[in-house]
Amino acid sequence: MENFRVQIAVRTILLTLNIFLVAYFCFISAVTLAVFLCSGVVAQVFMIIKFLDTTNVELSKFLQGINYSDFSQNVNLNNMGKSFAALSNEINNVLNHFKNARFEREESLKYLQTVVEHVGIGLISFNAKGDVELFNKAAKKILRTAHLKNIFLLDKFYNDFGSFLFQLQTDKRSTFKLLDNGEVIQLMIYGTEFRKKDQNMKLISLYNIQPELEEKEIEAWQKLIRVLTHEIMNSIAPISSLAATASGIIKNSPERTLSGETIGDVEEALDTIQRRSEGLTSFVNKFRDISKIPKPNFQAVKVNELFYRIRLLAEQIIAGKKISLSFSIVPENLEIIADPGLIEQVLINLISNSIHALAETSAGIIKLSAEINDRGRAVLKVNDNGPGISDEIIDRIFVPFFSTKKDGSGIGLSISQSIIRAHNGNIWAQSSPESGTTFVIRL
Repeated sequence: MENFRVQIAVRTILLTLNIFLVAYFCFISAVTLAVFLCSGVVAQVFMIIKFLDTTNVELSKFLQGINYSDFSQNVNLNNMGKSFAALSNEINNVLNHFKNARFEREESLKYLQTVVEHVGIGLISFNAKGDVELFNKAAKKILRTAHLKNIFLLDKFYNDFGSFLFQLQTDKRSTFKLLDNGEVIQLMIYGTEFRKKDQNMKLISLYNIQPELEEKEIEAWQKLIRVLTHEIMNSIAPISSLAATASGIIKNSPERTLSGETIGDVEEALDTIQRRSEGLTSFVNKFRDISKIPKPNFQAVKVNELFYRIRLLAEQIIAGKKISLSFSIVPENLEIIADPGLIEQVLINLISNSIHALAETSAGIIKLSAEINDRGRAVLKVNDNGPGISDEIIDRIFVPFFSTKKDGSGIGLSISQSIIRAHNGNIWAQSSPESGTTFVIRL
């Protein structure tokens, strides 16, 4: 019988009948039959209890599935009647609802994890002990660390940076400057706190604003230069023209009412104005170069061919000087994506600076090298064994018009920086007095 009620009714009738027979045989003193029927009563009671436990087992499976988040099983009470079939159906609907909710939650979690890993802002979360639970790709890239178990481990790589993050005031923006092999990394940092599993957690966001700062600085200088050169050129042009016209009139005029000496002084003054106007015009045109960096024509460039052309140009410059020039490429078939003409201009400019720095060195050495760093990016270096650059000066060498040379214009390194920034790269100097200088270009 499949119906629960029918089965209970039949089992109850049989049990009642069996009890009646036991009572009857006891009454007529048929003890053997009474004992036999008593065992049947016990068996029937056991079978009724086991039958009733069927629903409890199914309900227990349902509750265990909820408790352990296991929604893979279904409850089957369909063979026990319509009411139990309806109950079974509702229980399975609840299980399916939990199953779908769990699936959606897992999808949302995977989506969130994907976003966290691919977002351009570095994210680090850690507990009250400093143990790191989240360290996304952007944070690894910024801090150049593949793994981080505890926030205080950053103190070994960057001076007290881990302690700074641990003590960072939340809901407040801060900045921190990191130095990595001479490269400046200026970070914008924001922290917030939250609770997770009865633990106080801190979430830190990191963003490297150094490229934006350099770009804005270059852009500001370029705007200033454009304004200044425009105004200066507007003033110089008519002065130069009028000076040339007046000088020509005096020289070519048949009638000179002024004394010869006076006319000579006027002519000399006009000639001086004209020469200085032309000189100032040439001067301004040079500075215009800073604000007119051409857009790079990117192409695959073999570094060995690039260095070969650099060698031909550099050997002409160092001819007759006590300076040796060497080149190193690892791997030998290294290629970069760049504008060959612009990169060549930067390297020649850096070599010229090294030659100037080695003017007082008896045995000057200039080394050009190219390699792939641990991040898979191409790095070009120009190193010399000159007197080096002091800490007071090294932060200003890329500022337009700043120069340590007596006859320097101060635009060479500024133009070089603009070219490298146009390549989405970075350029910086590593130096200290008496230890030489290395200019590093990372493309």
